[in-house]
Amino acid sequence: MNVAILSASKKVWLVQAFQRGLAAVGGGRVWALDCDPHAAALQAADAAELSPRGDGPEFLDWLELWCRRERIALVVPTRDGELALLAGAAERFLRAGVRLVVSPAEALALCRDKRRFAEFCRERGFATPAKFDVKAVPAFPVFVKPRTGQAGQGAQRIGSAEELAAHGFDAEREILQEFVDSPEYTIDVFVDWEGRLISSVPRERVRVVDGESVVGRTVRDDELAESAGRLALALGLRAHVTVQAFRGPGPIRFIEVNPRFGGGAALGFAAGCPTPEWLLRLASGEIVAAQPGRYEEGLWMFRHTADQFLRSAEVKPCAR
Repeated sequence: MNVAILSASKKVWLVQAFQRGLAAVGGGRVWALDCDPHAAALQAADAAELSPRGDGPEFLDWLELWCRRERIALVVPTRDGELALLAGAAERFLRAGVRLVVSPAEALALCRDKRRFAEFCRERGFATPAKFDVKAVPAFPVFVKPRTGQAGQGAQRIGSAEELAAHGFDAEREILQEFVDSPEYTIDVFVDWEGRLISSVPRERVRVVDGESVVGRTVRDDELAESAGRLALALGLRAHVTVQAFRGPGPIRFIEVNPRFGGGAALGFAAGCPTPEWLLRLASGEIVAAQPGRYEEGLWMFRHTADQFLRSAEVKPCAR
């Protein structure tokens, strides 16, 4: 079985997780694809390919032909910007024998628009940070973030009415919420293609840099795990998704859901829920049993950069 990881960039940890998964299920190759010839993950993968940009008109046709040629069984997108495009082509690729690891288009749309996401949560009984009208803010500080976006880009704490006025809040493109000063958690949830919840692993985001967890630890919190799993199922999500929430006094307040592998997902793999391997088992026709609560509590993750040194002859041709 061969796997392709799109927009592989620096996601060496994800390449390695799929390599371990393939070793466990009988072998195959992990291909890393990127439009940047010097992307680090290209050198870590078993094979590498320079791809067209995902937003280019030729991308889907190119990808289908390439998958057929290289006998790819599983394609793993990693960037928010390519998810909707691939969701629209999922059935087309499946007919060609290629599974795209992507949730249905409507589920993706709900996750991408944070205003729609918050409204969905309230309608289904899931708490979120309170939404404010810019003309009637009850107290400061508040939190402003774009309706769409990733990695915390454009999000900021606003400390006063004067600061909010200077910000120039755009009600169409932004949302205004209460500022929640509680610990933040990510819950790695895995749902199979039939909509069965397989696992839900909560981890505290101890330190976050540029929207990604760089220090974290798994926690035993059954309510948090169960609620995040129910939310993922209510949204109609599939495969590995990352749910973010505040956990403090009062109800769990959900912030957003990223319907893909998140930057700290390797902590969940190490804690006993190797979802890349599970995806491979599902692709080969196996059934993965539900594993509620079967993960190691108190496992810490300290992410860091690493250098890889290659001689010219070892560098993959696409980078030369």
